[in-house]
Amino acid sequence: MNILILGSGGREHTLAWKLTQSPKLTKLFVAPGNAGTAAIAKNIPISVNDFEAIKKVVLSEGISMVIVGPEDPLVNGVHDFFLNDIDLKKIAVIGPQKAAATLEGSKDFAKEFMMRHNIPTAAYKSFKAETLTEGQAFLETLQAPYVLKADGLAAGKGVLILQDLEEAKKELSAMLVDSKFGTASTTVVIEEFLDGIELSCFVLTDGKNYKVLPTAKDYKRIGEGDTGLNTGGMGAISPVPFASQEFMDKIHTQVVKPTVNGLVKDNLPYKGFIFIGLIKVGDNPKVIEYNVRLGDPETEVVLPRIQNDLVEVFQAVANQTLDQIEIKIDDRTATTVMTVSGGYPGGYEKGKEITGLEKVEGSLVFHAGTTLEDDKVVTNGGRVMAVTSFGANFKEALAKSYENVEKIHFDKMNYRKDLGFDL
Repeated sequence: MNILILGSGGREHTLAWKLTQSPKLTKLFVAPGNAGTAAIAKNIPISVNDFEAIKKVVLSEGISMVIVGPEDPLVNGVHDFFLNDIDLKKIAVIGPQKAAATLEGSKDFAKEFMMRHNIPTAAYKSFKAETLTEGQAFLETLQAPYVLKADGLAAGKGVLILQDLEEAKKELSAMLVDSKFGTASTTVVIEEFLDGIELSCFVLTDGKNYKVLPTAKDYKRIGEGDTGLNTGGMGAISPVPFASQEFMDKIHTQVVKPTVNGLVKDNLPYKGFIFIGLIKVGDNPKVIEYNVRLGDPETEVVLPRIQNDLVEVFQAVANQTLDQIEIKIDDRTATTVMTVSGGYPGGYEKGKEITGLEKVEGSLVFHAGTTLEDDKVVTNGGRVMAVTSFGANFKEALAKSYENVEKIHFDKMNYRKDLGFDL
């Protein structure tokens, strides 16, 4: 079968790498893709939000399945676009419909969903510009640190954690009144700060049945020791060493089951991945957020551990027969280290030539922000590429990833050298 992946990052390259291992795949297309996907699939230079252009490609290339990588097209209703088009409605789309994608599109919607279905999460209140003074008064009732979240999509940068009350009040005003995050911060969620260690849980559902995939932990901050600005993710480890069977059972009964059942009860059609951002507070899981797709760079450690034919798994999602599939997991640990452009997550330059890729041995390299220029691989984003390795434990796997990262070069390349420091 012919398959189209929407997206251009490390997540999409990893999906493409995994799908090409299936004998059921005939041709693979990635839109818009990157230099990594260009080597194993056909890149198509169109935007993930240009639904009419996507339709043309699907029909002209005889595509029978579309896998949606990023959240934007899902929140904008790409799945609904297919269902409502007479020429497209029989095409399988992996990714939830628009109403269900609001779980990521709106923090307020997600919080209400959790409250309704008794899913453990931080206490919160939502505010708009007209209730700014009430929001500032609410901050006075909380203890530092103060957590402010832009309600809408802000590319992973719409969350502020502040120690000072006056600064928190000022930032609340900047978000609501001065549109610090554009329309994403028209509504701001203020919530209690949860102290603990974070992890991500991935679930694949066909809208009825579901499978729990491996856990992962990613490292969001740019600086060693989890300091500095938030990024899209500097690396990841799977499985999470501190997630005991007993803790996993709690995640399953308190979070996963009520989430999937809640989607059904609320009539939110969902065929795809649910990324559940969790924090372990004491011995209990609490939900920080939902994402309606695979995380990045967690995909780079979760998918390599899945031993199934991914095309077969996605067909089961499309046909609602996921209960008939047993997910097989590699019990080794996978780690990935993300190389980033100098200056990221602030301003950075693109177009830097990347060398040394041919020297990498015993690791997988997944391209994120790369493109081809005159047959040369060059940087094209803040996060450039992820180096994934297996090991008997996370220390062994990380040693391998770091050994290979050192063989890759581009001007001002940066990466975190302390992943796993908190495990």
